[in-house]
Amino acid sequence: MAAQTRSPRERYREQTRAEIKAIAVRQLAEGGVGSVALLRIAKDIGMSGPALYRYFAGRDELLSELVVDAYQEAADAIHAVETSAGGRAALHALAAAFREWAVAQPHLYLLIQGTPVPGFTAPAETLLLARAVIGPFLAVFAQGRPLRTLDPLIDEFGRWLGEEPEVAAWVGQWTGLAADDPAAAVALTGAITAWPQIHGTVSLETAGQFTGMGHRPATLLAVQIDILADAFQLA
Repeated sequence: MAAQTRSPRERYREQTRAEIKAIAVRQLAEGGVGSVALLRIAKDIGMSGPALYRYFAGRDELLSELVVDAYQEAADAIHAVETSAGGRAALHALAAAFREWAVAQPHLYLLIQGTPVPGFTAPAETLLLARAVIGPFLAVFAQGRPLRTLDPLIDEFGRWLGEEPEVAAWVGQWTGLAADDPAAAVALTGAITAWPQIHGTVSLETAGQFTGMGHRPATLLAVQIDILADAFQLA
């Protein structure tokens, strides 16, 4: 079936919404979430405040779309990484790709991973979007042979797989493993353990907290990834 042709009105609406979001992202980059103001956007775009509400019901709806877009950008950066070789090299490449995206777009990174916005509730699909970002790590860690010291954590994640069908489906999507396969618990343990390591380092870097500390954040992240790779005995 041929794609439905959009009317000029629909195309104009999409273009205007895109322009509104672009201005909001610019405001976000200039002053953080607190600087995103619908009335300022309306002035910049050359329309009245009430007219702007024909495109977004309010600031929360606009922020929700920016959150979705940011997660999608992060997922695209991660999914573009070549991981077919697997192992330690793939893990380093995934972590580096996420860091590079965050450092290049700190305002978007802090929007989705920084301090929650008071009174703002993230869209329901945020969880699925976050899992899309982490997903490729599952496939890498599924090949791991973790040290025995990780057994208590692997047991806990194994129980989570058995109790939460959505989590089991997510792991299965990226690894092809059934929830009761021991490798599925290993994959989940590795991915969830890696995430706070990556997030912590990147968050401090994007917030400028490493300034004057005598090391490069990229080096710190690489060492952390090597420690994880050693723990899961990834070649």
